[in-house]
Amino acid sequence: MGVGNLPQIVEQLVANGRPGNTPVALVRWGTMPDQQTVSGTLVDIIERVEAAGLRPPAVTIVGPVAGLRERLGWFEKRPLFGQRVLVTRTRQQASALSAQLRALGAEAIELPTIRIAPPQDWAPLDAAIAGLPSYDWIVFTSVNGVGRFWTRLEAAGLDARALYGVHVAAIGPATAAELEARGVRADYVPDEYVAEAVAAGLGEVRGLRVLLPRADIARPALAELLREGGANVVEVAAYRTLQPETDPDELHSLLAAITVATFTSSSTVRNLAAMARDAGLDLPQELAHATIACIGPITAAAAAEHGLAVAVVPGEYTIDGLIAALAAHFATDDRSRRFWFT
Repeated sequence: MGVGNLPQIVEQLVANGRPGNTPVALVRWGTMPDQQTVSGTLVDIIERVEAAGLRPPAVTIVGPVAGLRERLGWFEKRPLFGQRVLVTRTRQQASALSAQLRALGAEAIELPTIRIAPPQDWAPLDAAIAGLPSYDWIVFTSVNGVGRFWTRLEAAGLDARALYGVHVAAIGPATAAELEARGVRADYVPDEYVAEAVAAGLGEVRGLRVLLPRADIARPALAELLREGGANVVEVAAYRTLQPETDPDELHSLLAAITVATFTSSSTVRNLAAMARDAGLDLPQELAHATIACIGPITAAAAAEHGLAVAVVPGEYTIDGLIAALAAHFATDDRSRRFWFT
Protein backbone atom coordinates (compact mmCIF):
# COMPACT_ATOMS: atom_id res chain seq x y z
CA MET A 1 0.00 0.00 0.00
CA GLY A 2 1.01 3.65 0.34
CA VAL A 3 3.76 3.02 2.90
CA GLY A 4 5.28 -0.16 1.51
CA ASN A 5 5.28 1.12 -2.06
CA LEU A 6 6.34 4.67 -1.22
CA PRO A 7 9.83 4.42 -2.84
CA GLN A 8 8.30 3.19 -6.12
CA ILE A 9 5.56 5.84 -5.98
CA VAL A 10 8.10 8.63 -5.46
CA GLU A 11 10.35 7.27 -8.18
CA GLN A 12 7.53 7.12 -10.73
CA LEU A 13 6.19 10.57 -9.84
CA VAL A 14 9.62 12.16 -10.32
CA ALA A 15 10.27 10.15 -13.48
CA ASN A 16 7.00 11.43 -14.93
CA GLY A 17 7.72 15.07 -14.29
CA ARG A 18 6.79 15.92 -10.70
CA PRO A 19 9.38 18.34 -9.24
CA GLY A 20 11.27 17.28 -6.12
CA ASN A 21 9.76 20.08 -4.02
CA THR A 22 6.20 18.77 -4.53
CA PRO A 23 4.48 18.56 -1.09
CA VAL A 24 3.62 15.06 0.15
CA ALA A 25 1.76 13.88 3.27
CA LEU A 26 1.08 10.38 4.54
CA VAL A 27 -1.85 9.98 6.96
CA ARG A 28 -2.38 6.92 9.14
CA TRP A 29 -5.72 6.36 10.91
CA GLY A 30 -7.13 9.55 9.42
CA THR A 31 -9.86 11.32 11.47
CA MET A 32 -9.19 9.03 14.44
CA PRO A 33 -7.84 10.22 17.82
CA ASP A 34 -4.51 8.52 17.07
CA GLN A 35 -4.17 9.96 13.59
CA GLN A 36 -0.51 10.12 12.57
CA THR A 37 0.71 12.38 9.80
CA VAL A 38 4.14 12.69 8.20
CA SER A 39 4.74 15.63 5.86
CA GLY A 40 7.57 16.44 3.49
CA THR A 41 8.37 16.65 -0.20
CA LEU A 42 9.19 14.08 -2.86
CA VAL A 43 12.86 14.67 -2.04
CA ASP A 44 12.70 13.75 1.66
CA ILE A 45 9.37 12.00 2.35
CA ILE A 46 10.85 8.49 2.29
CA GLU A 47 13.43 9.44 4.90
CA ARG A 48 10.83 11.20 7.05
CA VAL A 49 8.45 8.22 6.98
CA GLU A 50 11.24 5.85 7.99
CA ALA A 51 12.34 8.19 10.80
CA ALA A 52 8.76 8.45 12.11
CA GLY A 53 8.27 4.68 12.01
CA LEU A 54 4.99 5.11 10.14
CA ARG A 55 3.29 1.78 9.45
CA PRO A 56 0.41 0.80 7.17
CA PRO A 57 -2.38 1.49 6.59
CA ALA A 58 -1.84 5.05 5.40
CA VAL A 59 -3.11 7.34 2.67
CA THR A 60 -0.57 9.21 0.53
CA ILE A 61 -1.49 12.74 -0.56
CA VAL A 62 0.61 14.40 -3.27
CA GLY A 63 0.41 17.95 -4.54
CA PRO A 64 -0.33 21.50 -3.40
CA VAL A 65 -3.17 20.41 -1.10
CA ALA A 66 -0.64 18.56 1.09
CA GLY A 67 1.21 21.85 1.52
CA LEU A 68 -1.88 23.44 3.11
CA ARG A 69 -1.69 21.20 6.17
CA GLU A 70 -0.01 23.75 8.44
CA ARG A 71 -2.75 26.28 7.71
CA LEU A 72 -5.76 23.94 7.69
CA GLY A 73 -4.67 21.13 10.01
CA TRP A 74 -7.06 21.86 12.90
CA PHE A 75 -7.66 18.20 13.70
CA GLU A 76 -4.24 17.49 15.18
CA LYS A 77 -4.15 20.84 17.00
CA ARG A 78 -6.90 19.97 19.46
CA PRO A 79 -5.54 20.17 23.03
CA LEU A 80 -5.83 16.47 23.87
CA PHE A 81 -5.06 15.09 20.41
CA GLY A 82 -3.21 11.78 20.60
CA GLN A 83 -3.94 11.14 24.28
CA ARG A 84 -5.46 7.81 25.30
CA VAL A 85 -7.44 8.64 28.42
CA LEU A 86 -8.69 6.10 30.93
CA VAL A 87 -12.21 6.83 32.21
CA THR A 88 -12.89 5.00 35.47
CA ARG A 89 -16.44 6.22 36.22
CA THR A 90 -19.45 3.91 36.32
CA ARG A 91 -20.68 2.75 32.94
CA GLN A 92 -23.80 4.94 33.29
CA GLN A 93 -21.78 8.09 34.03
CA ALA A 94 -18.77 7.55 31.75
CA SER A 95 -20.37 8.85 28.56
CA ALA A 96 -20.41 12.54 29.54
CA LEU A 97 -16.70 12.59 30.36
CA SER A 98 -15.82 10.44 27.33
CA ALA A 99 -17.71 12.74 24.97
CA GLN A 100 -15.84 15.81 26.19
CA LEU A 101 -12.50 14.03 25.90
CA ARG A 102 -13.22 12.98 22.32
CA ALA A 103 -14.27 16.52 21.42
CA LEU A 104 -10.80 17.68 22.46
CA GLY A 105 -9.08 15.02 20.37
CA ALA A 106 -8.47 12.26 22.90
CA GLU A 107 -9.34 8.60 22.67
CA ALA A 108 -11.54 7.77 25.68
CA ILE A 109 -10.94 4.26 27.02
CA GLU A 110 -13.67 3.29 29.45
CA LEU A 111 -12.91 0.94 32.33
CA PRO A 112 -15.71 1.16 34.90
CA THR A 113 -14.17 0.61 38.32
CA ILE A 114 -17.48 1.02 40.15
CA ARG A 115 -20.70 -0.89 39.86
CA ILE A 116 -23.66 0.74 41.58
CA ALA A 117 -25.94 -1.67 43.43
CA PRO A 118 -28.88 -1.30 45.83
CA PRO A 119 -28.12 -1.41 49.56
CA GLN A 120 -28.43 -4.77 51.20
CA ASP A 121 -31.53 -3.50 52.99
CA TRP A 122 -33.83 -0.68 51.84
CA ALA A 123 -35.50 -0.44 55.26
CA PRO A 124 -33.26 2.33 56.75
CA LEU A 125 -33.71 4.59 53.71
CA ASP A 126 -37.44 3.87 53.55
CA ALA A 127 -37.75 4.72 57.23
CA ALA A 128 -35.88 7.98 56.71
CA ILE A 129 -38.18 8.91 53.83
CA ALA A 130 -41.22 8.12 55.94
CA GLY A 131 -39.89 10.52 58.57
CA LEU A 132 -38.88 13.36 56.23
CA PRO A 133 -40.87 16.05 58.11
CA SER A 134 -38.68 15.44 61.17
CA TYR A 135 -35.48 16.56 59.39
CA ASP A 136 -34.12 20.08 59.13
CA TRP A 137 -31.59 19.30 56.39
CA ILE A 138 -31.02 16.62 53.76
CA VAL A 139 -27.51 16.62 52.33
CA PHE A 140 -26.90 14.88 48.99
CA THR A 141 -23.26 14.11 48.27
CA SER A 142 -23.54 12.53 44.80
CA VAL A 143 -25.68 12.21 41.72
CA ASN A 144 -26.12 8.51 42.53
CA GLY A 145 -27.43 9.39 45.97
CA VAL A 146 -30.11 11.62 44.46
CA GLY A 147 -31.16 8.96 41.96
CA ARG A 148 -31.45 6.17 44.49
CA PHE A 149 -33.22 8.39 47.02
CA TRP A 150 -35.83 9.30 44.40
CA THR A 151 -36.29 5.64 43.48
CA ARG A 152 -37.44 4.90 47.01
CA LEU A 153 -39.35 8.19 47.33
CA GLU A 154 -41.45 7.24 44.31
CA ALA A 155 -41.78 3.64 45.55
CA ALA A 156 -43.47 5.14 48.62
CA GLY A 157 -45.90 7.01 46.39
CA LEU A 158 -44.25 10.37 47.07
CA ASP A 159 -42.61 13.09 44.99
CA ALA A 160 -40.66 16.33 45.48
CA ARG A 161 -43.49 17.76 47.59
CA ALA A 162 -42.45 15.39 50.38
CA LEU A 163 -39.39 17.61 50.93
CA TYR A 164 -41.53 20.66 51.74
CA GLY A 165 -40.13 22.46 54.77
CA VAL A 166 -36.81 20.58 54.66
CA HIS A 167 -33.63 22.40 53.65
CA VAL A 168 -31.63 20.64 50.93
CA ALA A 169 -27.87 20.83 50.32
CA ALA A 170 -25.90 19.44 47.37
CA ILE A 171 -22.15 18.87 47.41
CA GLY A 172 -21.64 20.29 43.91
CA PRO A 173 -23.28 21.57 40.74
CA ALA A 174 -23.81 18.14 39.16
CA THR A 175 -25.68 16.92 42.25
CA ALA A 176 -27.61 20.19 42.38
CA ALA A 177 -28.58 19.78 38.71
CA GLU A 178 -29.81 16.25 39.42
CA LEU A 179 -32.03 17.63 42.17
CA GLU A 180 -33.30 20.45 40.00
CA ALA A 181 -34.26 17.95 37.30
CA ARG A 182 -36.59 16.47 39.91
CA GLY A 183 -38.11 19.80 40.86
CA VAL A 184 -35.95 20.62 43.89
CA ARG A 185 -33.61 23.59 44.03
CA ALA A 186 -30.77 23.13 46.52
CA ASP A 187 -30.74 25.66 49.34
CA TYR A 188 -26.97 25.39 49.59
CA VAL A 189 -24.15 24.38 47.24
CA PRO A 190 -20.63 25.11 48.52
CA ASP A 191 -18.00 26.93 46.49
CA GLU A 192 -15.58 24.09 47.23
CA TYR A 193 -17.12 20.71 46.49
CA VAL A 194 -15.91 18.70 49.47
CA ALA A 195 -17.60 17.47 52.64
CA GLU A 196 -15.75 19.96 54.85
CA ALA A 197 -17.14 22.89 52.88
CA VAL A 198 -20.67 21.49 53.08
CA ALA A 199 -20.47 21.20 56.86
CA ALA A 200 -19.15 24.74 57.20
CA GLY A 201 -21.80 26.18 54.91
CA LEU A 202 -24.78 24.81 56.81
CA GLY A 203 -24.03 27.25 59.60
CA GLU A 204 -25.23 26.61 63.14
CA VAL A 205 -26.47 23.02 63.28
CA ARG A 206 -26.68 22.45 67.02
CA GLY A 207 -29.91 20.63 67.78
CA LEU A 208 -30.78 20.18 64.10
CA ARG A 209 -31.62 16.84 62.53
CA VAL A 210 -29.65 16.07 59.35
CA LEU A 211 -30.21 13.20 56.89
CA LEU A 212 -27.32 11.89 54.78
CA PRO A 213 -28.47 9.42 52.08
CA ARG A 214 -25.28 8.25 50.38
CA ALA A 215 -22.95 5.39 49.50
CA ASP A 216 -22.38 2.60 51.97
CA ILE A 217 -18.63 3.40 52.14
CA ALA A 218 -18.81 7.20 52.05
CA ARG A 219 -16.18 9.26 53.85
CA PRO A 220 -17.10 9.81 57.51
CA ALA A 221 -15.80 13.40 57.53
CA LEU A 222 -19.14 15.13 56.86
CA ALA A 223 -21.08 13.22 59.50
CA GLU A 224 -18.31 13.68 62.06
CA LEU A 225 -18.09 17.43 61.47
CA LEU A 226 -21.85 17.87 61.76
CA ARG A 227 -21.96 15.83 64.96
CA GLU A 228 -19.12 17.92 66.39
CA GLY A 229 -21.33 20.93 65.70
CA GLY A 230 -24.12 19.39 67.74
CA ALA A 231 -26.32 18.04 64.91
CA ASN A 232 -28.31 14.83 65.16
CA VAL A 233 -27.04 13.05 62.03
CA VAL A 234 -28.78 10.07 60.46
CA GLU A 235 -26.71 8.23 57.83
CA VAL A 236 -28.45 5.78 55.52
CA ALA A 237 -27.06 3.75 52.64
CA ALA A 238 -28.84 4.75 49.42
CA TYR A 239 -26.59 2.53 47.31
CA ARG A 240 -23.48 0.37 47.37
CA THR A 241 -20.35 0.79 45.27
CA LEU A 242 -18.97 -2.57 44.17
CA GLN A 243 -15.83 -3.59 42.33
CA PRO A 244 -16.45 -5.05 38.85
CA GLU A 245 -14.67 -8.18 37.75
CA THR A 246 -12.00 -7.97 35.06
CA ASP A 247 -9.63 -10.24 33.17
CA PRO A 248 -6.00 -9.84 34.39
CA ASP A 249 -4.46 -9.93 30.91
CA GLU A 250 -7.00 -7.48 29.52
CA LEU A 251 -6.43 -5.11 32.45
CA HIS A 252 -2.66 -5.18 31.95
CA SER A 253 -2.98 -4.53 28.21
CA LEU A 254 -5.44 -1.69 28.74
CA LEU A 255 -3.32 0.08 31.37
CA ALA A 256 -0.23 -0.28 29.17
CA ALA A 257 -2.02 1.42 26.27
CA ILE A 258 -3.22 4.58 28.02
CA THR A 259 -1.36 7.88 28.41
CA VAL A 260 -3.70 9.49 30.96
CA ALA A 261 -5.71 8.02 33.86
CA THR A 262 -8.62 10.03 35.25
CA PHE A 263 -10.20 9.47 38.66
CA THR A 264 -13.45 11.17 39.66
CA SER A 265 -13.80 9.85 43.22
CA SER A 266 -11.82 8.08 45.90
CA SER A 267 -13.81 4.93 45.12
CA THR A 268 -12.53 4.86 41.54
CA VAL A 269 -8.97 4.90 42.88
CA ARG A 270 -9.55 2.27 45.54
CA ASN A 271 -11.41 -0.06 43.20
CA LEU A 272 -8.86 0.16 40.40
CA ALA A 273 -6.11 -0.56 42.93
CA ALA A 274 -8.10 -3.58 44.15
CA MET A 275 -8.72 -4.75 40.58
CA ALA A 276 -5.00 -4.52 39.86
CA ARG A 277 -4.13 -6.32 43.09
CA ASP A 278 -6.58 -9.14 42.30
CA ALA A 279 -4.96 -9.44 38.86
CA GLY A 280 -1.49 -9.69 40.39
CA LEU A 281 -0.51 -6.25 39.10
CA ASP A 282 1.24 -3.36 40.82
CA LEU A 283 -0.88 -0.29 40.02
CA PRO A 284 1.85 2.38 40.46
CA GLN A 285 4.11 0.38 38.16
CA GLU A 286 1.32 -0.17 35.62
CA LEU A 287 0.58 3.58 35.53
CA ALA A 288 4.16 4.88 35.86
CA HIS A 289 4.07 6.05 32.23
CA ALA A 290 0.68 7.79 32.50
CA THR A 291 -0.40 11.26 33.59
CA ILE A 292 -2.65 10.92 36.66
CA ALA A 293 -5.56 13.37 36.83
CA CYS A 294 -7.92 13.58 39.82
CA ILE A 295 -11.14 15.59 40.10
CA GLY A 296 -10.26 17.09 43.47
CA PRO A 297 -7.95 16.99 46.50
CA ILE A 298 -9.76 14.16 48.29
CA THR A 299 -9.46 11.91 45.24
CA ALA A 300 -5.85 13.04 44.76
CA ALA A 301 -5.08 12.09 48.35
CA ALA A 302 -6.53 8.61 47.76
CA ALA A 303 -4.40 8.27 44.63
CA ALA A 304 -1.28 9.29 46.54
CA GLU A 305 -2.09 6.76 49.26
CA HIS A 306 -2.03 4.08 46.58
CA GLY A 307 1.35 5.19 45.26
CA LEU A 308 0.21 7.22 42.25
CA ALA A 309 1.97 10.47 41.33
CA VAL A 310 -0.87 12.92 40.70
CA ALA A 311 -0.08 15.53 38.03
CA VAL A 312 -3.44 17.23 37.47
CA VAL A 313 -5.99 18.49 40.02
CA PRO A 314 -8.41 21.21 38.84
CA GLY A 315 -9.29 24.27 40.87
CA GLU A 316 -12.98 23.51 40.28
CA TYR A 317 -13.83 19.97 41.38
CA THR A 318 -16.15 19.09 38.51
CA ILE A 319 -15.96 17.14 35.25
CA ASP A 320 -15.73 20.42 33.33
CA GLY A 321 -12.95 21.53 35.64
CA LEU A 322 -11.08 18.27 35.15
CA ILE A 323 -11.33 18.54 31.36
CA ALA A 324 -10.10 22.16 31.42
CA ALA A 325 -7.19 21.25 33.69
CA LEU A 326 -6.14 18.39 31.40
CA ALA A 327 -6.26 20.67 28.36
CA ALA A 328 -4.14 23.26 30.17
CA HIS A 329 -1.67 20.61 31.33
CA PHE A 330 -1.02 19.38 27.81
CA ALA A 331 -1.08 22.81 26.19
CA THR A 332 2.64 23.19 26.90
CA ASP A 333 3.48 19.49 26.96
CA ASP A 334 5.26 18.12 23.90
CA ARG A 335 3.67 14.72 24.52
CA SER A 336 0.38 16.09 23.26
CA ARG A 337 1.95 16.33 19.82
CA ARG A 338 3.78 13.04 19.77
CA PHE A 339 1.83 11.85 16.71
CA TRP A 340 2.39 15.11 14.80
CA PHE A 341 5.36 14.96 12.46
CA THR A 342 6.30 17.66 9.93
